[in-house]
Amino acid sequence: MNRSMLLLIARRCGAGVLTLLIVSAVVFFITSLLPGDAAQMVLGQSATPETVAALRQQLGLDQPLLMRYLHWLTGMLHGDFGTSFASHLPVSQLVAQRLPATFELAGLTTLVSVPLALLIGLTAAMKRGSRFDRGLMMATLAVVAVPEFLVATVAVIIFAVRLHWVPAMSPGTPPADLLSYLRNYALPVLTLCCVLVAQMARMTRSALINQMDSPYLEMTLLKGVSPLRAILRHALPNAVGPIANAISLSLSYLFGGVIIIESIFSYPGVASQLVDAVSNRDLPVVQLCVMLFAVCYLLLLLLADILTIAFNPKGRG
Repeated sequence: MNRSMLLLIARRCGAGVLTLLIVSAVVFFITSLLPGDAAQMVLGQSATPETVAALRQQLGLDQPLLMRYLHWLTGMLHGDFGTSFASHLPVSQLVAQRLPATFELAGLTTLVSVPLALLIGLTAAMKRGSRFDRGLMMATLAVVAVPEFLVATVAVIIFAVRLHWVPAMSPGTPPADLLSYLRNYALPVLTLCCVLVAQMARMTRSALINQMDSPYLEMTLLKGVSPLRAILRHALPNAVGPIANAISLSLSYLFGGVIIIESIFSYPGVASQLVDAVSNRDLPVVQLCVMLFAVCYLLLLLLADILTIAFNPKGRG
């Protein structure tokens, strides 16, 4: 990488840090505006006003909002994420117990969706203009338009209720064998893969077609090289940048879709913990979970920017 590319990447990193700071302020102030009193939720409706006031003072809820935000942000920067209002346990401990399950679900979805999307996109690009290509693109467009909760509901009705092939809920506990493991994760992974595969396949096809229309590839075909060899040896390496960018952007969608999927399938991950914390008005847990999703989302967007810059031929020149 030359100096200009490194400077551009440094600017992207700085913009990411600034965006994260803005997100932290938005998250804190919005969670503070949730209806209801957190101290009242913890103590119950039978608590006396004096007890509620004492707990509000203990939790720091009687302080001005700006002071609470600065105290919370300082604690976050020093690794102190606060204490749960509901369980009185460190928030980092509660979230750390759920984080591996969410990463496992996201990892399995990535392992399934990325190779499948690349295969579909490559096949559609090689057969562009054919009935197969048009049918495949119409199918992917239809899948993208369908919301995740509808896909999950239909999948549960067909595969769990009617056919009894897989369980309707995914407990996330270690299964006894590989088959049980695959059955437990089948429906959540299938639901998440539907939209991811459709998005990545369309972007992969578009990136490969742009390379196939280039003069150098036409010259390669005129020399007698087979279309498959020309695409794999010449077009695909030059399309790595756009494809990697498409994969990074599509995978960032996981952190929104996983909230719906974990709630539907009762999966014990961070997303379902976030939903429970919102209903219980457990503000420290809500704030940390949202910040974790924001960090992962921004990291994937930053990775997409870096890959675009790194594989840009003008930048390399």
